[in-house]
Amino acid sequence: MRFYIELDEVSDELLDKRSVTPENLARAANRILRPYSVEVRDVGWWSVYEIGQRLCDKYDDVPVEEMATRIPRVFIAGDACHTHSAKAGQGMNVSMADTWNLGWKLAAVLRGTAKPELLHTYSEERQAVAKELIDFDRAFSKLFTGRATASGDSAREEVGPEEFQQYFTAQGRFTAGVATRYTPSMITAEATFQHLAQGFAVGMRFHSAPVIRLADAKPVHLGHVARADGAWRLYIFADHNDPTGERSRARELCQFLASDASPLRRFTPAGADPDSVIDVRAIFQQGHRYLAVDKMPPVLLPRKGKFGLIDYEKMFCPRPDDDIFELRGVNREAGCMVVVRPDQYISHILPLQAHEALADFFAGILTDATEQPVLVRERRATVHER
Repeated sequence: MRFYIELDEVSDELLDKRSVTPENLARAANRILRPYSVEVRDVGWWSVYEIGQRLCDKYDDVPVEEMATRIPRVFIAGDACHTHSAKAGQGMNVSMADTWNLGWKLAAVLRGTAKPELLHTYSEERQAVAKELIDFDRAFSKLFTGRATASGDSAREEVGPEEFQQYFTAQGRFTAGVATRYTPSMITAEATFQHLAQGFAVGMRFHSAPVIRLADAKPVHLGHVARADGAWRLYIFADHNDPTGERSRARELCQFLASDASPLRRFTPAGADPDSVIDVRAIFQQGHRYLAVDKMPPVLLPRKGKFGLIDYEKMFCPRPDDDIFELRGVNREAGCMVVVRPDQYISHILPLQAHEALADFFAGILTDATEQPVLVRERRATVHER
């Protein structure tokens, strides 16, 4: 059993850390739990620390006024840039989210597939999240230290059990780590076309849903089939037309993605798998029994690996009892594209026919394949010189 005891709210004599002992802590806990009590047989570990709600202005070494001319080279994360109480259990959770956000961006820049300016978005995104956490922590701590109305303690602001419960329930998505919403930036577009997929909020984590894989009729969760491999995901939610027919907008998009103007051609390094930078997946409206796998566009049947084997796991269909189009509010008539970052956050929603807008969006983030070997040679030369 672990107890968190606010000493300054319990007894003034415990403010002096030298007077804190396991016995004093046990007495303080029992005063809080009155009329109940706990008999402490053994204390395996105990510590005293002062709660400080602190937040750094920047998570990297580039001042705001120099961001246009400098690229970050030093980063901090976790407790190094934000501290708060342990009440909501967010310390480790938010810290891991910091490093996951930074990790995929560093990998993309070091591999040469993304522009170095991408690194500026780490501090921009995560500092705002920590600010929200600090604000939440202040309010949550206040509820913890308040007293129920029945206590008769007028010296503190009275907080009833119902108010505490309502606040905790309302903030459930935040404490679960799924309420983060990144604001527009070079990797998160404006939510201009949010109406095409209301259940996939731009800037928030991709909300998975059950589907059926077309190739083998296996029920899977769409968000779970993506690997943490640093690739962007382009989910094509097809319009209602037959995806093999001439009127299908999804088919037209796949043809564009296979053309020389495609961002796949432009940003995928020579010799790499076609889905190594942008991974294209399609979700059709028809049932899996009514579509022929071998009739699908080649971009959804990419050849990969040493032997050039076909990857058949790029296409999905709705489940009859849990239709993903209904669950996530996807427009059945028009369909849409959902662009998802390597960390599973939604970057953009676009109409299926917005081919040029899709290419322009990736052009602001990724590096042309023809430039990538140059970046690699320059980086190796720098390391050698040093």
